[in-house]
Amino acid sequence: MNRMKRQAPAQEAPDTQEAQTGETASTGPETPDQNSDYGAAILALQAELAQAQTQRDEYLTMAQRVQADFENFRRRNASVRAEAYEDGAAGFIRTILPVCDNLERALTVPSNDEALLSGVKLVQKQLTDALDKRGVTVIDRVGQTFDPKLEDAVIQGSPDEGEPGTVAQVMQKGYQLGESVLRHAMVKVIAG
Repeated sequence: MNRMKRQAPAQEAPDTQEAQTGETASTGPETPDQNSDYGAAILALQAELAQAQTQRDEYLTMAQRVQADFENFRRRNASVRAEAYEDGAAGFIRTILPVCDNLERALTVPSNDEALLSGVKLVQKQLTDALDKRGVTVIDRVGQTFDPKLEDAVIQGSPDEGEPGTVAQVMQKGYQLGESVLRHAMVKVIAG
């Protein structure tokens, strides 16, 4: 009898554990209520996933747009900066051109002071070299057809000086930086 008493409590233990935890050990098929709960949960998760994917796509598109806008801004800014630099350089070169003219005039004046003449030649050469390095070229088109984009006709020459419509003499040199004219050359044009 003692054996039976001892075995009885061992058999009751699983039932008491189920009662305490509220779980059933049934391994049978799920009830229709459980299936609908799982189905609703799956549908809810799928809807959340779709919403998250849509939001992700919107954020990705927005990030790509912002990156493209920034690249456009960077290119535009570099272009504006380069143009501003060139405009500033051209403005500065225009202020130096009268110095070039005066140095050339100084070299045409007869002088007995060879040291002074040599110094003026040296300064004029240094200035010309600096302008050459910067890309400044002289507009000197003697004997070529007059071009109003590069030259201003200030004097009219006679037909016996050459071919009509050509530049006979440069009165004041013109200068250009690349394709941009810094100062038009003042020229004598043969009448046609």
